[in-house]
Amino acid sequence: MGCCSSRSGKAKKNDYLLQTLSGHEAGVNCMALSEDGSVLATGSEDKTVRLWSAKTTPCECIGILRGHEEYINCLLIEDTYCLTGSADKTVRKWDVSTCECVLILRGHTSVIYRMICTGDFIFTSSYDRTARCWDFDNGECIRVFRGHKRGVYPLIFIPGDDDGADDIDNYDGSKDLLLTGSADFTARSWNFETGQCLKVFKGHTGAVTCMSTDATGRTLFTGSTDYSIRSWNLLNGEQLKLFTGHQGSVICMQVINKILYSGSSDHTGRAWVTEFGDCTRIYKGHKHTVSVIKMRDGLVFTGCGDSIARIYLQKSGTLAREFKDHDGAINSVQVIDSRLFTGSYDGAVKVWDTSGINDDTTFGKDEDDKKKKNKSNTEKIEEISKIDQNQNGIDNKIMID
Repeated sequence: MGCCSSRSGKAKKNDYLLQTLSGHEAGVNCMALSEDGSVLATGSEDKTVRLWSAKTTPCECIGILRGHEEYINCLLIEDTYCLTGSADKTVRKWDVSTCECVLILRGHTSVIYRMICTGDFIFTSSYDRTARCWDFDNGECIRVFRGHKRGVYPLIFIPGDDDGADDIDNYDGSKDLLLTGSADFTARSWNFETGQCLKVFKGHTGAVTCMSTDATGRTLFTGSTDYSIRSWNLLNGEQLKLFTGHQGSVICMQVINKILYSGSSDHTGRAWVTEFGDCTRIYKGHKHTVSVIKMRDGLVFTGCGDSIARIYLQKSGTLAREFKDHDGAINSVQVIDSRLFTGSYDGAVKVWDTSGINDDTTFGKDEDDKKKKNKSNTEKIEEISKIDQNQNGIDNKIMID
């Protein structure tokens, strides 16, 4: 079932490569991780999906999904199944244990762009200007969301809150919402039960490429090729904040607590305070488009068109580690325990060591030394002035989580 070669040791400084997973015959477009982190799926231009044992050492190819007639654009793992969306206009449902295709979802008339799953339903977006909802069990197309004038890109599903009766009326009777972003410069909210468009979020002057919501599901964030990020009130459709600073298209975003992380074709990643729209950190050093950005455990992970993956210290913006070995743009990353998986247009999936970031002598040591020095100075000041230690950390309340 394919092969995987490993390369251990650190041949040169900052080389943290643990393993190269080979087998794909063309670029890797997307990745998905099982809920328990044990299985990694990679979708490729070679029309196949490969399944990897993500927690073993070394990682091994445990299955290949063959059947699509065009490249794989998106995928996800739900329960014991893998769902794949392709440029052949279909979605396929595969049994992970047998690698057999158990359902083919047909209806879209163009490339499947993105896909999400709630467990009961599958939602897909397409260049055919529609989004669709499918029954997870039998593959039946339940609903088509029509209204966008160009291709539909990102998708978000917000389940209804049975306790939020006061808000339901504001959603025109809809308990469950589907949110879509499009190349027609707008985002839309839809009544899941009827397929009716509830709100049109207008303001961008370029395609809406990425979206996210806050933890409450009441604020929508949209990133665009017009270089801006905007926040919206989902109840009334009004624009709340305009996030300006990027000098290129906004390609990706993630909202964690009250901070929004974005990646752009301007070669930077940025951190923003969602409430005010202020940029508080710029993650510099990229030499091409930042195609993916993820924050986890105080670290910001980026994949870039310059073929390098990077880790930054979230609070300071300091570059902590670089991962150099790909020969093409990195467009997907997954973090599993202390390992980083990267997928690239060069057709390879690589596994990197992310442990011991604070001990990294190249990028992280100066930052650590600075923190130790500052801590030491603070303790001396506190001792001299006899300030109650219970007051320590007041200033930290305004720092980014």
